[in-house]
Amino acid sequence: MTNFTQVSYFTFSAYFNIGLFKYLLFMIIICFYAVIICANLLLIVVIFKNRSLHEPMYLFLCSLFVNELFGSTVLFPFLLVQILSDIHTISAPFCFLQIYCVFAYGTVQFINLSIMSYDRYLAICYPLQYNTRMTSNKVTMLIALTWLFPFTEVAVTISLSAPLQLCGNIINKVYCDNHSVVKLACFDTTVNNIQGLFITCLVVFCPLIVILYTYMKILKVCYSGSKQTRQKAVSTCTPHLASLLNFFFGSFFEIVQSRFNMSSVPMMLRIILSLYFLTCQPIFNPLMFGLQTSKIRTLCKSLIFGKM
Repeated sequence: MTNFTQVSYFTFSAYFNIGLFKYLLFMIIICFYAVIICANLLLIVVIFKNRSLHEPMYLFLCSLFVNELFGSTVLFPFLLVQILSDIHTISAPFCFLQIYCVFAYGTVQFINLSIMSYDRYLAICYPLQYNTRMTSNKVTMLIALTWLFPFTEVAVTISLSAPLQLCGNIINKVYCDNHSVVKLACFDTTVNNIQGLFITCLVVFCPLIVILYTYMKILKVCYSGSKQTRQKAVSTCTPHLASLLNFFFGSFFEIVQSRFNMSSVPMMLRIILSLYFLTCQPIFNPLMFGLQTSKIRTLCKSLIFGKM
């Protein structure tokens, strides 16, 4: 009977030596991370500080900004350490913790964006009934669902991956990814693959169905409604649509890369595509919603420059 030792650490093969340029890259990334932290914290403070923003749309936005802080903090400090390190390894427990947090971030993002589209649907299609349909209890329940379901669902995925006996410890990425670990297994991983595909479909397509349905209804109302209705739809839906498209495309690249053989694609392009949804979305959302949402933009100026 063959014995398999439990892997205690993983090695990342996607990192390569860039000499002294690593210090420049370190400074660029740490500045980028600082901007993400400041931008998201600013908008969270503005929403909490001003009672006029204690409305469902802004509370869902606040949940989104908290998730951006969570997702960026999962990745950026880790990247900074790896850039300066000569040996690119990670302990197995920390690797699974990173997988857990990255998956949870992505799932929270998908659900949060779908709930925001549902909120816009009620506000535009049922303006007179909005306050009775989107009550404070319902807002609390939806935000709780946004956070509790992902952390529970991802725990199931990790519980299936962590006990696997592995025949290698090389991950061809710059951070830990569940499917990359599963591919290292010595034995049949059909259960993991089926569960992974099921969860991916559940997390991606269920929110997508909600989003498509709500936006079809919004478009229908816009075409048959007044000019004021169309202006309201454009002003509130444009940042949301931009955020949706940005995150869906970034996630699509990551899902394709993790599921299919991408060895023919240049390594640098693969690294950029795998990092896109974790690095661009946390800065894209606060800039998009902060600049495009007039109430938030005005209050941000008041907070920063002390003008009312």
